[in-house]
Amino acid sequence: MKTLHTLALGALLAGGSAAAADTQPVRELDPVHVNAMRNPEVRKYKHILAGLDTFDKHHALAPRVDRLRFVAEPRKKQETPAVLKVRLAGDDGFTLPIAVDAAGRFEVPRSEAAEDAKSELELNQKKGAYRIAVEVKTPGLPDNRRRLGDLRLECKVQIAIAKSEIPFYWVGVINGFLLRTDWCSFFGDEKSTAYDGAARDAHFGYRAGRPIKEAILVEGNRSALLRSKGQSFEVPIGNSTWSDEAMVELTFLDDAPLVTASTGTAGETPRTAP
Repeated sequence: MKTLHTLALGALLAGGSAAAADTQPVRELDPVHVNAMRNPEVRKYKHILAGLDTFDKHHALAPRVDRLRFVAEPRKKQETPAVLKVRLAGDDGFTLPIAVDAAGRFEVPRSEAAEDAKSELELNQKKGAYRIAVEVKTPGLPDNRRRLGDLRLECKVQIAIAKSEIPFYWVGVINGFLLRTDWCSFFGDEKSTAYDGAARDAHFGYRAGRPIKEAILVEGNRSALLRSKGQSFEVPIGNSTWSDEAMVELTFLDDAPLVTASTGTAGETPRTAP
């Protein structure tokens, strides 16, 4: 069960970001570019830059990942996939189109011109129809494997963007709740004695894009069953007893049983507490 403080953190992040977005005027899009749509899905460029800075600062967590990528994910199942378009748009008619692949992934470049124009990252979809997520994934890994260092860097980038979006006051409030400024270290921190050890049960959530049957954290001969529900799974990224090279192995509902690296057997992996 999630702790009260974990739920409070999530509420503050979501509420703060939404409140910040709602107070900003929405630019009407030029029909030549991202479809003339009122109230599009947007993120301020200065917040994206906070994520890019954090990716560069902590790149050692995922050294084989060459650059930060984002992905636009529909919040509801679609019968016909939308044709996504993304751009940076700012003051005085500034626009910078961004290439999007078939899976909704894209990279946001650094641009002094975009920064000077106080640009926003705009998606040609109604606000709330899509989520714009961070993706850090080591090349060559199959869809059912996620490296722990990659996930840790994803968290740091997401938290950096969230801290940039919410009012400074709420950043201070959350620092006080968690008794730290590195919020990612709260999730599964084995050394924390705060809240009667509740932090040990706090795991950071990730989306897999497909319904999950089982998620297991594996390193050497050690493994731990992770909580999962629907398309999401939770990882104790703050627990330093697991190295960055540990792997999350996912079994999807439409897959055969997963053969794990630690045992070479399916469905009989020994599970231990993180």
